[in-house]
Amino acid sequence: MEDEVLFFQEFSIMGKDFSNAGTVSTQIKAILKEIGFDPVIVRRAAIAAYEAEMNVVMYADRGVVRLRVTPHKINIELEDEGQGIEDIELAMQEGYSTATPEMREMGFGAGMGLPNIKRNSDEFEITSERGKGTRLNIVINAR
Repeated sequence: MEDEVLFFQEFSIMGKDFSNAGTVSTQIKAILKEIGFDPVIVRRAAIAAYEAEMNVVMYADRGVVRLRVTPHKINIELEDEGQGIEDIELAMQEGYSTATPEMREMGFGAGMGLPNIKRNSDEFEITSERGKGTRLNIVINAR
């Protein structure tokens, strides 16, 4: 029963809602802790979820996160509606950022979001269509 879904939940994120930014990733962290995953795995999932959530808040109109947990995998899928990413290869480079001066004043926009997601994932896929949005599929092995 390795693919048996232990937990599934969808979360909504609103773009530009900085006052609630981080809420979804905090909920995901609490859920994974309650299920009993190793703290190192929970931390990796929380970091990946937070970075993905912040990208929606900063750059998209809205997004949805789907958390699917099996005994062996944590899958975090995110789809947003927004501007999309013009050059994914460039966006994956550490330090590259399209953050506005206002975002930087709030402490965001270091250009580490996508690289941090990839670093904390065992599997990572990203697709984006300019003017439509971005889709991330993040998988973290539980063992």
